[in-house]
Amino acid sequence: MNFLALIGRVVLAFLGHMGRLTLFTGTALSHCVRPPLYPRLIGKQMIDIGYYSLPVVGLTAIFSGMVLALQSYTGFARFAAGSETAVANVVIVSLTRELGPVLAGLMVAGRIGASMAAEIGTMRVTEQIDALTTLSTNPFKYLVVPRIIAGTLMLPLLVLVADIIGVFGGFVVSVYKLGFNPAAYISNSYDFMQALDVISGLVKAGVFGFIIALMGCYAGYHSKGGAQGVGAATTNAVVSSSILILTFNYIITELFFGT
Repeated sequence: MNFLALIGRVVLAFLGHMGRLTLFTGTALSHCVRPPLYPRLIGKQMIDIGYYSLPVVGLTAIFSGMVLALQSYTGFARFAAGSETAVANVVIVSLTRELGPVLAGLMVAGRIGASMAAEIGTMRVTEQIDALTTLSTNPFKYLVVPRIIAGTLMLPLLVLVADIIGVFGGFVVSVYKLGFNPAAYISNSYDFMQALDVISGLVKAGVFGFIIALMGCYAGYHSKGGAQGVGAATTNAVVSSSILILTFNYIITELFFGT
């Protein structure tokens, strides 16, 4: 009976957590489409999420493209003589469909998701959120909505930049290390690239940006227990965002390319 009670407590806790998350998501989305909004706060979050995340996303993208080109050439050289064409194709498809949005999402989740959870969690445990309510300021409008809008809008732009930088990294390795013809490499990349590949990656990025902002705000908003609770909220935000990014990556890929 104790074992069954333990299972019941786990199931009830999970259902309660999912219910709170669903209500939080619905409330946040309803406030995103209803005035008033705070353009200055949205702009500040867009700069923080987009501009200040460029260095880490750019470094991740360029080295991913370089490694992808090198490993692709090593693998294709064993089986095919036309590895020059194959490497360009693999780099452009892998980056635009999968590696660009997923790696950018994980990097931003580690940087921005943790920051959002820590900031809002600190405001929660120091009763600043209660003070906003006392001053007739809706905490969702002031804290949650700007972050969700900024995350959803800026991550596709980051992924677009990451795709360009990653393809450039693959080009550098292919031309200057593997000895490929630069004009032929660029032509192969351009000929093989399809609009659906880029669009699917940008759709993933928008969903990932929403997930990162939502989980960061949710974890911080419901944190409790002082500094220890803020630390736990930060960890939960990053872990849950990363898991949901990988989960929705498969779901969106199945919707776009599943048979």
